[in-house]
Amino acid sequence: MAGKSILYIGGTGTISSACVARSLERGDAVTVLNRGTGRQPLPAGAESLVADARDPQSVRAALGDREFDAVAQFVAFTPDQVATDIDLYEGRTGQYVFISSASAYEKPPRRLPITESTPLRNPFWQYSRDKIACEDLLVGAFRERGLPVTIVRPSHTYDDRRLPNLGGWTDIARMRAGKPVVIHGDGTSLWTLTHSQDFAVAFSGLLGHPDAIGEAFTITGDHAPTWNQIYRWLADAAGVEAPQFVHVASETMAQLHPPFGPGLLGDRSHSVLFDTSRVRALVPEFRTTITFDEGARRLLAHYEAHPDLQILDDELDAAFDRIASVALSAAAAG
Repeated sequence: MAGKSILYIGGTGTISSACVARSLERGDAVTVLNRGTGRQPLPAGAESLVADARDPQSVRAALGDREFDAVAQFVAFTPDQVATDIDLYEGRTGQYVFISSASAYEKPPRRLPITESTPLRNPFWQYSRDKIACEDLLVGAFRERGLPVTIVRPSHTYDDRRLPNLGGWTDIARMRAGKPVVIHGDGTSLWTLTHSQDFAVAFSGLLGHPDAIGEAFTITGDHAPTWNQIYRWLADAAGVEAPQFVHVASETMAQLHPPFGPGLLGDRSHSVLFDTSRVRALVPEFRTTITFDEGARRLLAHYEAHPDLQILDDELDAAFDRIASVALSAAAAG
């Protein structure tokens, strides 16, 4: 499947940057279209086109009459954005790949593992409902006129720069300061974590693959530690021998700090395990190679090498103080 012409829309994010690198390794001709303000430079060999993906005129000016074997859309989140893409890319590509989200699957899940046939329904999180609406639009275009669409649903995917815990670096700073670190629920729910380098193997293998047209694929690894283990590995990597963990019900956390609500109640508070046999049937080399014990060490090494990233979020820190205080007071009272 090597040697395809691939257009990445975005291309510098947590997931897409690893996919760009993997496509280049495969020998694909890679073009990246974005505003030129990405958080990191493109790797050698990738062509850059500067345009605003939300401005059709600028995209058309940048693309001219070019066509691609696959267009991989990483920065569309709402149906109107996807409708714009259909106008831009239909007839210009042999495959339009939309990155949806595994959070679109029914919450709470009625059964595990989650498969591609699990219903799509998330009453808690608007982000997920928007992704579902995008999928509906694309599936309709495929059924009505054969739009060559592939839908990909990643779950929690991280890299060496993006901490997967709720508080990000603020949690690390709290651990090191001896302050309580809040973990939602009792910490025993299972959470599938996938490193972006592993994700990229599966994703790049679907690009230009004829059997991927008209299909949806969950792309996650098979590594599903508990949240307690995730935080323990982060503490170990941060050199904190005895972190103070405080467990608080997700509903309580959402009440005390409403911004937590959609992501917690609509995703993180539920155990998630996925059946990825569909993508592995087309990309048999896909597997988990980086588990989070190693991932945590990579993350902390990166942050230690880049002190400018060690940003304590004061608002978040104060929210954790409030939540931990309520939980500890309730435990002391009874």
